[in-house]
Amino acid sequence: MRLRRDDPIEVKSPAQLAIMREAGLVTAAALRAAAAAVEPGISTAELDAIAAREISSAGALPSFKGYHGYPATICASVNDQIVHGIPDAAQVLAAGDIISIDCGAIVGGWHGDAALTVSVGPVPAAGGRYRPDELDSLLRACERALWQGLAQAVPGRRLTDISHAVERAVRAAGRYGIVREYTGHGIGSQMHMEPAVPNHGRAGRGPVLVAGMALAIEPMLVLGEPSTRRLDDGWTVVTADGSWAAHFEHTVAITDDGPVVLTADDGGAGGFAALRPGSRAGKPEPAGEPVLAGEPVLAGEPVLAGEPVLAGLEAAATRQHVSDALEATDGI
Repeated sequence: MRLRRDDPIEVKSPAQLAIMREAGLVTAAALRAAAAAVEPGISTAELDAIAAREISSAGALPSFKGYHGYPATICASVNDQIVHGIPDAAQVLAAGDIISIDCGAIVGGWHGDAALTVSVGPVPAAGGRYRPDELDSLLRACERALWQGLAQAVPGRRLTDISHAVERAVRAAGRYGIVREYTGHGIGSQMHMEPAVPNHGRAGRGPVLVAGMALAIEPMLVLGEPSTRRLDDGWTVVTADGSWAAHFEHTVAITDDGPVVLTADDGGAGGFAALRPGSRAGKPEPAGEPVLAGEPVLAGEPVLAGEPVLAGLEAAATRQHVSDALEATDGI
């Protein structure tokens, strides 16, 4: 991703964020379908076809296919592949693997972008390079770091408050390497826009966040050293030492009612609730996992000019979850 530092940060209207929400829900559905199909014996090309069908059936377009010549709908990165793995019929998943699936969709010219990493089960208890608990801890650490970063996406904070929250969560979780050469990014009328969103750094730097901005936050963690190299296909990025990697991503809108996770079916309420001290909530909602109670926020509903992206009790609940999460993490 190459960004021009002099490009302005795009600020969207509520109506434009509503269209991004539609793109986010399509992205979430495509990820959910692809992740549900992960099993030993399936190829990454088959997963790509599943996501492509989901996006097409929704009347949307894939963000990735054709982007600077990229040939597929998803990025499918297995084990030591960090990001941008090209789906291939010859790459067949085996029990004990982990796979990162990254996906984006376009609705009405506006983008959504999200990623998750899942294990290919059943995971062997012995004989693999890593113990099952090591891989599970890696995935949980990466996903939780994402949600800590998302919780900082509120008006008045600075960009690197997100970066610092991600890094702080990773350091608290264990000795994981944070990939620095690849970052999150602004998103909206294009998939990759200003600003770049690093996954490390000091708080209190960079642009002030304002309502109407949208960011794709995406930590990438490895079980070894964070140095990377790119394969000869020009896309696939792997760890230099062969250690395995995890990658999670969500698109978040910054609003006066708090962060709205456009690629989470519940707008992020469940993920933020899981950050609260003493919370009995399970792990944060992976990108694309369905919510059983209630309806997805804004699913198919227009947003009027000046109307917040989350409304009523859902907005109040999300504000409270984010407020509690920020109080729990400030000053650490």
